[in-house]
This record gives sequence, structure tokens and C-alpha cells, in this order.
Amino acid sequence: MHSSNQRILKRRLSQLAVIAIILTASSGMKSKNDSIYKNGWIDFNKNGVKDVFEDPTQKVDDRVNNLISLMNVDEKTCQLTTLYGYSRVLEDEMPNEKWKSRVWKDGIGNIDEHLNTIAGRASTDTEFAYPYSKHAEAINTVQKWFVEETRMGIPVDFTNEGIHGLCHKKATPLPAPIGIGSTWNTDLVRQAGEMVGREAKALGYTNVYAPILDVATDQRWGRVLECYGEEPYHIAEMGKQMTLGIQSQGVASTIKHFAVYSIPKGARDGDARTDPHVAPREMHQLYMYPFRRVIQEANPMGVMSSYNDYDGVPVTSSYYFLTELLRQQYGFKGYVVSDSEAVEYVSEKHHVAADYKEAVRQVIEAGLNVRTTFRTPESFIEPLRELVHEGKLSMKTLDSRVADVLRVKFELGLFDQPYVENTAAADQLVHTDADAALSKKINQQSLVLLKNENNLLPLEIEKMQKILVTGPLADELNYTFSRYGPADNPSTSVYQGIKNYVGDKAQVVYEKGCDVVDPDWPGSEIIPVPLSDNEQADIAAAVEKAKQSDVIIAVVGEDEERVGETKSRTSLGLPGRQFQLLQALHATGKPVVLVLINGQPLTINWENKFIPAILEAWFPSTDGGTVIAETLFGAYNPGGKLSVTFPKAVGQIPLNFPFKPGSQAGQPGEGPNGYGNTRVIGPLYPFGYGLSYTTFEYSNLALSDTVIYSQDDVLVTFNVTNTGKREGDEIVQLYLKDEVSSVTTYESQLRGFERVHLKPGETKTLSFTLHPDDLKLLDENMNWTVEPGSFKVMVGSSSVDIHLSVGFEVKRN
Repeated sequence: MHSSNQRILKRRLSQLAVIAIILTASSGMKSKNDSIYKNGWIDFNKNGVKDVFEDPTQKVDDRVNNLISLMNVDEKTCQLTTLYGYSRVLEDEMPNEKWKSRVWKDGIGNIDEHLNTIAGRASTDTEFAYPYSKHAEAINTVQKWFVEETRMGIPVDFTNEGIHGLCHKKATPLPAPIGIGSTWNTDLVRQAGEMVGREAKALGYTNVYAPILDVATDQRWGRVLECYGEEPYHIAEMGKQMTLGIQSQGVASTIKHFAVYSIPKGARDGDARTDPHVAPREMHQLYMYPFRRVIQEANPMGVMSSYNDYDGVPVTSSYYFLTELLRQQYGFKGYVVSDSEAVEYVSEKHHVAADYKEAVRQVIEAGLNVRTTFRTPESFIEPLRELVHEGKLSMKTLDSRVADVLRVKFELGLFDQPYVENTAAADQLVHTDADAALSKKINQQSLVLLKNENNLLPLEIEKMQKILVTGPLADELNYTFSRYGPADNPSTSVYQGIKNYVGDKAQVVYEKGCDVVDPDWPGSEIIPVPLSDNEQADIAAAVEKAKQSDVIIAVVGEDEERVGETKSRTSLGLPGRQFQLLQALHATGKPVVLVLINGQPLTINWENKFIPAILEAWFPSTDGGTVIAETLFGAYNPGGKLSVTFPKAVGQIPLNFPFKPGSQAGQPGEGPNGYGNTRVIGPLYPFGYGLSYTTFEYSNLALSDTVIYSQDDVLVTFNVTNTGKREGDEIVQLYLKDEVSSVTTYESQLRGFERVHLKPGETKTLSFTLHPDDLKLLDENMNWTVEPGSFKVMVGSSSVDIHLSVGFEVKRN
């Protein structure tokens, strides 16, 4: 159609619209002063008639179809974008007259992070964030504007981040997801999800961006911190419970980042974020496995599409990923929101679209529902409208994308109760005493004891007069807060936690020793720079206090400026001068306890060899200092296990679990292939590893049957006994090995785990059921199948420490 004809058509349509409005008004349309809130329904489109979409007794699909039939193109396109909240894109805290001239006068799909407050970002501070009831009232005010002031009155989906706890001022904090993953406690994760969902609902948020289901197989990647771990079964089990917990509270869970996001080439994040080198079979068996499981077993209402490509095709413009795989194969029924800049990258980074407008067309055709980024909604809606008017995007496709968004809003109950019903209740529903206790319990269970030579831990206060707490993270708090978690909660450093715990039983002294990084970092990782006079003096000050102390507690690692989104690393050693500090402290001859604060595995080889006790704390939340102190002095017995492999050197990467036979093996000592001894082999700490202050013994492994058919279940039972003198937790792990298969599969795969609390001398019998899905592989024709043959069940305390094993046979049907 010629542009001149288009302009004439648009002008005539506008004239008709004005005439229709005048006729409607003259025929008795209710004024804004008359209530649209009826007995049992809301007159959203203000026409005095209970339309199908306004009738709570009608089926959701019928309500969706009816509403779409009443919407114009402007209103439809407005449902396909995000308006970022106050101080991000939205300039206003509350509605005002200017809103009548903005694009959202026709509605909006969702509003993200409105009035939430982000830790460390003063621009996001707002009087409407706290107290909680005031925020709920503010969200109601915004929602009321969209219901009452737009023509169709379509409610907004209020979204917010939630991987560290809800991203809101003084909401209940959680440790980093890598710490949550190290608990291996699905019951706790379910409770955490319920808590996050309840707090969101009370505050007026209706959609939580959590959990992250990415499989973190490259330890250099900065967002390892935000993943549950590297093993797909473990991630699926944890993510499933988080999703079920959030959605049990009547809010949506949006899982992320779909798909193959966690391994950009060389773990380069930031401006890179592209080109994952993953073969198709590996993609499905490892990286897509958690998404498939969680979608099919927990039915999340949202999926966030990632901004990377796969095999040359941007995921967010891929019909295969967003429609064929996600909806047709996995059965996803919600709506897909883009990660920030994912749409823009289609043209600006991936260059598979000639311009941004073409990128918009590609992503909508592929299956994207809502564009989210830190740009105005107009920047997406205007080109989208042009595409429709130019005939480059069909109304059928547009309606289909809008229908997905509206369906979620109906399922969330927004068309039946768009407001927080009891805003005052928010003050009793958010960050309760029970929530604080749950947060502390998760913090405790996230701790992993990596080494405890000669049972140095737990420390005995009564045998000590002076304790030195040192290291750049000993009195630091920034790692206890997250861009994706709560802000403004009181926080306790490790030093303060130890002081509080020890009280007047011993003297606790502090000396920083060094900064987290030196001025030349990260360049100093590849070209070492001599210590400056100030750095030498700082280390010397710590050494002097160490000589006068009975024990040294060194708190080292990474802070929030060194790890996280866009902060991938080159090396995995302790940054800055921390290694030199540890060497100097060790040289004093005094016992050193190493507390690691970090977001990814570190190559602490010297530390593991020479430091007698090492406690991995990851990035704890605000009571981390208290929890660490209680653990070091024995009030709590650590029982967490690693959910990621610790390599000895970055040169070993990729080094992770699961792995193919021989792929992580050593070199032959003799034979025709040489007598190689040219590289370091094996992990520093394997997947599933973690110690305790007590010991455990495994026995009596048995199967319900040793010969089954392909669709049978197998019941696995065995005993675990606490053989030590302290009560404690053991995380039992069940691995499965396919002895012979049509395609090469993994050496073994995790297929069950449970965190068990045992008193001294106590024995518990554990049961796991292996289902056909646990035995499946992708055969040579890329079909999921259970092949006949021999399988081995292995039970142990890590992927390496296998204590019991037994085999069974799968027969042909």
C-alpha cells in the first residue's frame, strides 16, 4: 500500500473513532464519576454491559478472545511491552496528567520494579517503598489509573526481581543462588519461594523474575553467583520447588534465561554475551534439561528469553526456541518477556536484521510476547504499530502474542481483583520473624566446609585469649546486598559477627591486611606488580597482630564489584594482594582459618595445601557474619555441598559434572601415545563435595527389582548412619551410569539427592524412585528413549566419593 493511501486511511479511521466516541457518549455511556465496580464484576471498558471478559464465571480462553475482539491495534501493541518503573524509565512515582499523552494511555503489558528501591542506587529511593503498606497503596493507585483512565481498563502485571529474595526495600534477604544451591535442600527452597511470592503479593507485585535455571559450566562466568550450580538435575529440582513456591501465592514465576545463556564464548560477558559453543545433543541434555523439567512439572507463567545467539541465530528471534521448543514441545502456556536489550541486539549486535524495526518484526514472529529493556515503551510500540499498518505483521500473529499476555493476567486474577485487597496487612506479611529465621537457616545450610585438618574447627573459645580477624572482606558488607535482592536491611560483617559471638570470653582484634584488589588488577593477574610500600605496611600490620593471637580468621575472596552480571574473570585466583596476605599469615606459624566470600569457584591450590581449615560461605545475605561466627565456633555444624566443580587452574576449563567418559581423564604413563605428564589433572574439589564436624556411613543398598522394562520405576533404598559425636546433616547423592548406549553419554548423572539430619549414632533408611525419564537419553536420531541394557546405581557423599553401588537390567518390551 502506498504511503499516501495509508495516511488517508489512518485519517479516516481516526475520524470514525472520534465519531464513535461522540455517539457512545451521547447514547448514555457512564461517566467517570459513576462506579465501574459492580457486584461481582468490574466494568473495565466502562460501557455499562457485563462483557464476557468481565464475567468471572466464563472460561479464561473465552474471556481472552472476547477482550481481544474489543481492542484496537494501539491497545494490543501496548500489551506487548514493559514500562520500567520509577527512575529507570518511568519519571513519575504516581500517575499524573502527563500520562494521558504517553503511549500507556492505551494500557501497558507490565511495569517492572516500580517503587522497589535497589541497593546502592540512590536514584531509586522513594518514600513509597516503605512501610510496606504504603507501597501496596501506591501500587493500587497506579493500577487504579490503568483500570479507570484507559479505555479498556486492562490491569497491569507488576513484575519484580526475586533471585536473592524479593528486590524491594527491607524485604527478606536470601544468600546468592549459588549458596542456595549449596544447601541441596528442596524443602527450604520451596519455603523460600513461598516467602518471596507472599511478600510480592502483599506489596502489589504479581510476577517475580525467578528462578534462574542456567547451567553454570564455566567457572569464569560472572553470573555463576546467580545460578544454583552446574548439574542440570540438581538445578531442575531446586528450580522446580522455587517456581512452585512462588506461584502457590498467586503470583507468576518467570524463569530465566532461556536459552543456552550461561556459556558465552570464553565466559566473556559484558559487551560479548554471544556464541555459545554447544553441540545440539549437549544443549538438550544439559542446558535445556532444567527448563524442560520445570516447565512441564511446575508450569511457570513466565519465561525470559536471553540475548545470546545459538548456532548463529539469536534466541529471541528464533521461532525454533520460542515456539517449537518452548511451546510446542515443552508445553509452555505463559508469556515470554525479553531480557534487556535482547530485541535490540538482533540488529545492533547479531546483525541478522538490517535495522531495529526489522528486529522487532523478527522477534514477534518468533514468539516473543513482551519487550523489556531500559528504553521507553514507545521505542518498541511505534515500530510495532508501523509493521501492522504496513501489512508486514499479521493481525493473527499480533492477536496470538497479546492473547498469551492477557491469559496470564486472567489466570493471576487481575480481572477479578486488580488491587491489593488489604494494604495494611502488608506490614504483617513482609519480613516477619519467621521469614528472618528461614533466611538464617538457608544461610546456615549454604555453608560448605572444604577442609578441616586435625579438626581445627570448631574453634574452642575457652582455649583462646586473642583472636585476629583479618582480610579485606572481614569487615565488609557490600556482598550481603544484591542488585537483584532486598535493600536497606541491617547487615552484620564477619568481624562483627565474631565479636558478638565471642563477647568477653576472648579478645577479638581486627586488621584489614589488604584491599580486595590492587590498583593494577586485573592486569596484575597476568603481569605481576611488586607490592607498594603501603601494601607491605598493611600486610605487616596484620602479621604483627597475628603473632600476638591464638588463631587467625582470614576472610578473603571477591566482593560484589568483582563478580556478577557483566563481571566475568580471567583468572580464578584470589584477586589483589590477598594471596600474599595469606602466605604472610601462614608464615607466623599460628593456625589460620580461611573463610571464603566469593561468587564462583576459586583456584585455591596453595591455600588448600597449607591452610588447615577452609569454610566456603559464598555470598551470604545480611546475617552472614552471625551465621559464619556460629559455625566457626561450633554452634552450627556445616553440611552444605558444592554444586559446582572447583578447578585447580583455568587451563582445565571446561571441567565440570557431568562429563563424557575419558573427557576429563589424565595422560598415559606408558604406551605408544607417550609418557605424558604435561598438565595438572582432576578437580580441586569435585561436584557434590563437602565436609562436616561429624562422620557418616552408608549401608544396605537395595533395589526393588534388578530386571525391569523401559517404563518401569525402580525403588532404591539404603541406610545412612551418623558415626560421629555431633548431630549433623549429610547430603546423600544418587548417581546413575548407563553402562552401554547407542551414543556416548555421561560417565554418570545425578538422579536423586536428599539432605538428612542425623543425631550421633542415628540411622535413617532413605528411598529414591528412578523413573523412566531418569534413564532417558537422546539417541542417534535425537529422540528421547530408554534403551535396553545395563545400568548402575551409585550412592555416595559426592560425585567422586561413591560408597555403594548395584546394577540392574532394562529389558526390551
